[in-house]
Amino acid sequence: MQHLIDEFRDVLRTAANGGAPLRIRGGGSKDFYGNRIPGVDAHMLEAGGHAGIVEYEPTELVVTARAGTRLADLSVELRACGQMMAFEPPHFGPSATLGGCVATGLSGPRRASAGAVRDFVLGVRMLDGRGNDLRFGGRVMKNVAGYDISRLMVGSMGTLGLLLEVSLKVLPLPPAETTLCWEMQEAEAIGRMNQWAGRPLPVSATCFWDGVLTLRLSGAESAVRAARTKLGGDEIAAGAAFWESIREQKHAFFRGGGTLWRLSVKPTLPPLSLPGPQLLEWGGALRWWRDGGGKTGSDALGVRAIAAAAGGHATRFRGTGAHADAFHPLEPAMMDIHRRLKQRFDPAGILNPGRLYPQF
Repeated sequence: MQHLIDEFRDVLRTAANGGAPLRIRGGGSKDFYGNRIPGVDAHMLEAGGHAGIVEYEPTELVVTARAGTRLADLSVELRACGQMMAFEPPHFGPSATLGGCVATGLSGPRRASAGAVRDFVLGVRMLDGRGNDLRFGGRVMKNVAGYDISRLMVGSMGTLGLLLEVSLKVLPLPPAETTLCWEMQEAEAIGRMNQWAGRPLPVSATCFWDGVLTLRLSGAESAVRAARTKLGGDEIAAGAAFWESIREQKHAFFRGGGTLWRLSVKPTLPPLSLPGPQLLEWGGALRWWRDGGGKTGSDALGVRAIAAAAGGHATRFRGTGAHADAFHPLEPAMMDIHRRLKQRFDPAGILNPGRLYPQF
């Protein structure tokens, strides 16, 4: 694969010398995510061909793979050894890659109990905006100490560098899982989810939509069985399919029209007064909202004011047309940190310009 790395390096150096913007793309499954800046004509740098597992030692719970490795292929290898990516990343299509997973920083239903993408990244190999081959972090957990620059790549949307390899911590598959549901109102569901979060229960995912609270229990068979008896509720036979529909946004809620917003707020926050349907995850900390395409939904400032008042932030996750405000604006001090990082890793400003924030 060194020939591909050499090709990537040549492309980066040529672009940097000429100030020509590049659009980094892995499998293209998350092309919809992030800003759409009108007038920015960038050359496509296809990185999906740099694929394959570099090193996998199940006893160490660590895997290192090239950034173009498909998530589906990596999951098959892990499951064959009884392991998984515990943050349960969404694929949004069969072409999803490990590099795209890290660059977008998106986690699935298990995130509230297991942790986010950033918590599992041990190290990366990357090319910066000048074509320099850099390595950060390590391939085993004991080698990762202090402030780990590799985790800056999580959620950076390809604006800091081209990922080549990623080392991840993985976890064993749970021996037992079951999914339960109850009919109730949203306020009661929020109270229940927060109550359960404070108890020693093997809760691995929660979801509330359309008057139904759904809960997943994962862990040792005895723990799952005891929690099932204690909590009651109705068991869902197709639990795995349900959580996949939430993770991959194939659930009925996500099939509606309008703009899809992703609000991150305090889990104890009461129901939000937003017009249109909402779906809650992560114990109430993640709230999806479809604006229905109305006038209210087009007001990003209004949505973000509601989220900010609740101590959180709002992301324009899916929508039509070109937008330069997908992500919640940063405070000036934090924006300055982002700007300085961009200058350090990509001084020519050629990598995915505007994809994260319009300023760079």
